Amino acid sequence: MLTTIGPNNWKWHQFEKNEIDKIKHVIHKEYCPFNKEWLDHVQENKTNCLRTFILENGKKVVKGSLIYEQNFEDELDHKICHFFMTDDLLITVNLDLTSLKHISQELLFGQIEKTENAVDGFLMILGELMNEMLYGIDLFEEKLNELIWNVSKKNKTSILDKIYMRRHELLLWKNLFIPLKELKMGIEEIYLDDEINDKIIFNRTGKRIDRAMVLINEYETEIDSIINLEEVISSHRGNEIMKTLTVITTIFTPVMALGALWGMNFKHMPELEWKYGYLLSCVLIIVSTLALYGYLKMKGWTGDLLKARKKGSFFK
Repeated sequence: MLTTIGPNNWKWHQFEKNEIDKIKHVIHKEYCPFNKEWLDHVQENKTNCLRTFILENGKKVVKGSLIYEQNFEDELDHKICHFFMTDDLLITVNLDLTSLKHISQELLFGQIEKTENAVDGFLMILGELMNEMLYGIDLFEEKLNELIWNVSKKNKTSILDKIYMRRHELLLWKNLFIPLKELKMGIEEIYLDDEINDKIIFNRTGKRIDRAMVLINEYETEIDSIINLEEVISSHRGNEIMKTLTVITTIFTPVMALGALWGMNFKHMPELEWKYGYLLSCVLIIVSTLALYGYLKMKGWTGDLLKARKKGSFFK
């Protein structure tokens, strides 16, 4: 589909990836030596890429591929668009705006119609893609807030799995935003002489990309803090369990020692003939156990190991 846009009549071509011949026909002969790599990416339809260059006649070209939507459950389930851009020409391949829930195509096309060149039109599209992604980030924030409270309320082993699921999801979001950040920098780099960084559309789109990167970095810090907290809690509880088992083993040492002693099968054991031998052994076991427990308590070695942890508490 061909659209002539704006007061300067710049052109926007939209294609599907199987229309390679049509794409080659549209791109002027002067760009041909630079097309093969990009067209290969269009046919592969897999990864992000970005290339910028300036021709001998001063014509500036930005081309590449951009994954703009990703299913976090399936690596291969993503949407990728390919773009070829000069001042007066924009070619997009596989750009499907109909699947994006928060983009009004009518409003977007109306705004693009007012742009002066293909660069501004492409930046307008990028800005709306970023706006769509920011809605997804809001949903991620809700999951992260729920996770933060679950660490306190339902702090079980299963919470670790949820933490690392959110960590992986955050990595995928970051993987989506980094190419956008690179694309913004690439456009700024090649159009530096035109002072594009002073233009409203570029600034708006750039701010959205920067906002997304700031959010991702802050959420990354939060999740890292949660992971560190979980590691401290897990380590502390593991140590407490080992200490508890050690204290219990120590307390019952008299029982085991005396039980082992009187469980021997030697022929001459005078205690077996004592009238009150059984009672004496029970008293001795109880007294020695209590005495050992009192000694450990006096030394402060039991602490609060034998107390149950309070609900909603990390350590108590």
